[in-house]
Amino acid sequence: MSNPATFVRYAPSVETVAADETDTIAELIETLQSIGRKTHEDYRRGMRTVHAKCHGLLRGELRVYAGLAPELAQGLFAAPATYPALLRSSTSPGDPIHDSVSLPRGLALKVIGVEGERFQIGTPGRTQDFVMANGPTFPKRDPKAFLRNLKLLAATTDRAEGAKQALSATLRGTEKAIEAIGGESASLKAMGGHPQTHPLGETYFSQAASRHGDYIAKYALRPASPALAALTDAPLDERGHENALREALQAFFAGNAAEWELCVQLCTDPGTMPVEDASKEWDQDASPFRPVASLVVPKQPSWIEGASEAIDQRLSFNPWHALRLHQPLGAIMRARREVYRAMAAFRAGQNGVQIVEPSSGEALDALFDAAMAAR
Repeated sequence: MSNPATFVRYAPSVETVAADETDTIAELIETLQSIGRKTHEDYRRGMRTVHAKCHGLLRGELRVYAGLAPELAQGLFAAPATYPALLRSSTSPGDPIHDSVSLPRGLALKVIGVEGERFQIGTPGRTQDFVMANGPTFPKRDPKAFLRNLKLLAATTDRAEGAKQALSATLRGTEKAIEAIGGESASLKAMGGHPQTHPLGETYFSQAASRHGDYIAKYALRPASPALAALTDAPLDERGHENALREALQAFFAGNAAEWELCVQLCTDPGTMPVEDASKEWDQDASPFRPVASLVVPKQPSWIEGASEAIDQRLSFNPWHALRLHQPLGAIMRARREVYRAMAAFRAGQNGVQIVEPSSGEALDALFDAAMAAR
């Protein structure tokens, strides 16, 4: 599949903005701030209101491949290059609950030192962020549907953790039964029915679309090195381990390097591969994910007590930290532009810190060094 005529070209008309979208986004921010106030009362610090619990921060390099097909060699990927990169592993709730409550996992990638015309939202920088989760689709089609779900989550943010663990175990059993007959339920996984598997064996997806230079795409990060691939569907016993996912990352990176492939899925049919409905999976037979770069992470401590949390609080991952040639698209992405910016500022204000956007590998290393020195 290398004929550029096969792929849908980007134009502003691919997006359709709902008349009440601004009001919905304002209500999203209000609801997320209510979650933030609850967790601040419980934990005495400002936390992300989604993907609050960080399991690891990892430094590495993104290496863009040479010889890419023209439709792939766009934007960040137009020419072979190597960039410093940072990975953040997380799970989805807005409070750092026990890992026996098995929920969707996130993996956010920050590519650093990226040159080119870009969006500037808040703190200036030279970064390209990819915010991903371990499922190909977003749980809801648009911000209004997500808002309804978020209000339910807000009502349970600081509720009894034991009840959440019991519900999670029940939902995992239901999900296993569904998978046994060849299906899966994104809703059950989002509610706590995600299988207890190793987070490093997962493939992570952008779920929503972005501009890919002249085209439209979704992104995925999939295990490439044998040590990572061996962890795909590998069971992980989270019972009795409050930080089981963090411990799993620490154990792996204490003795192993890792390599992922960053892949692009190009839109070939706007009817069956919609931009505005992030809950719709794009057919991988019609347009497979194709590799454009490798992400190489050396052996290292993935979590440093007394330092990693301080680093995490200074950082923000946002798909709108982006080149214009990788503009996020669709209703969910447009909501993220305002919501992520507002909530990063809200969290920074609670913690009395300034969010930083590292412009180089040296700046990233300085952030880590300062946190280590302050332990």
